[in-house]
Amino acid sequence: MINLQAWISACRLRTLPLSVSGAIVGSGIAYSRDLFDGSIFTLTILTTLSLQILSNLANDYGDGVKGTDNEYRIGPERALQSGKISPKQMRNAIVFNVILCLILVTSLIYSAFGSEQFITSIVFIILGVLAIIAAIKYTVGASAYGYKALGDVMVFLFFGWLSVLGTYFLYSKQIDFLMLLPASSIGLLSAGVLNLNNMRDIESDRLSNKQTLAGYFGFKRAKLYQLVLVGVAMLFIGFYSFLNLNSSWYLILIAFVPFFVHINSVRKSKAPIEFDPQLKVLALSTFLLATVFSICHILI
Repeated sequence: MINLQAWISACRLRTLPLSVSGAIVGSGIAYSRDLFDGSIFTLTILTTLSLQILSNLANDYGDGVKGTDNEYRIGPERALQSGKISPKQMRNAIVFNVILCLILVTSLIYSAFGSEQFITSIVFIILGVLAIIAAIKYTVGASAYGYKALGDVMVFLFFGWLSVLGTYFLYSKQIDFLMLLPASSIGLLSAGVLNLNNMRDIESDRLSNKQTLAGYFGFKRAKLYQLVLVGVAMLFIGFYSFLNLNSSWYLILIAFVPFFVHINSVRKSKAPIEFDPQLKVLALSTFLLATVFSICHILI
C-alpha cells in the first residue's frame, strides 16, 4: 500500500487537469464546427494524460539523481528523494510509459487519418516522438533544457500551440491561425504554473545550479512576469471569445474570476513558500477556463 501511494504521488495527479486543457479547447472548437469525433477525443485525452505522467516521472527521476530535490526544497517530497521508489524502479516506469505513449500516439493518428493520409500521419508521429522526448529531457540528462531556463518556452509550445492546434487538426485536417489566440492563452497559463513552481523553488534551484527564468529574473521580477503571463492569457482568450461566440461569450469573463484572485495572491506574496498553494489554484483555474470555453462553443 505504501509503495502504491508513492507511485500515485509520483504521478502528480494535480497536474493532470492542466495537461488536458489544450485538448479540451481544441475539441470544443471542433464541436462547434461539426467536426467532433468521440474516438479522437478519447484517444487525445488518454495520450495527453500519458505524456503528462511520463513527464512527471521523468522530472522526479531527473531532479532526484541530480540532487535538485533535497532538504532545501519547499514543495512536497518527491518519490526518489524520499527513497520510497528506487532509481531503477523509476527508470522502468519511464520505459513503460514511453511504450504506452507510443501505442496511444499511433492509435490516435490511425483513428484520425487512417491509412490514406500517409504523409500527415508521419508528421504527427514525429510530433508525438518529439513530445515524448521533450517530456523526458526536461530534467533528465546533461543537456536537460529545464536546467537551461528553456522550460517556459517548451511548456508554451507543447501545452499551448501543439495541444490546441494539434487537437483541432486531428478533427479538421486543417489549421485555423486565429486559434493561435486561445492556444497561446493555454500555453501562457501553463508557463505560469511552471513559473510558480520555479518561484517556489528559487533558492534550492540556485543552490543546485538549476537555471530557470524565475531564478534569472529574481523574486520581484518573476512575480511581475507571472502577472503578465496570466493577464495576457486572459486578454487573448477573451478577445477570441468575443469575436467567435454569440451572447455566451460573457461566461468566459466569469471564468476569469479565479485568475484575478490568483493575481492578487501573487502580488501580495512575500516568500517563496506562499506560491505552493497557487500551483493547484492556477492549474484548476486553467482547466475551468478551458471547460467553460468549450461549453460556450457547444452552446452556440
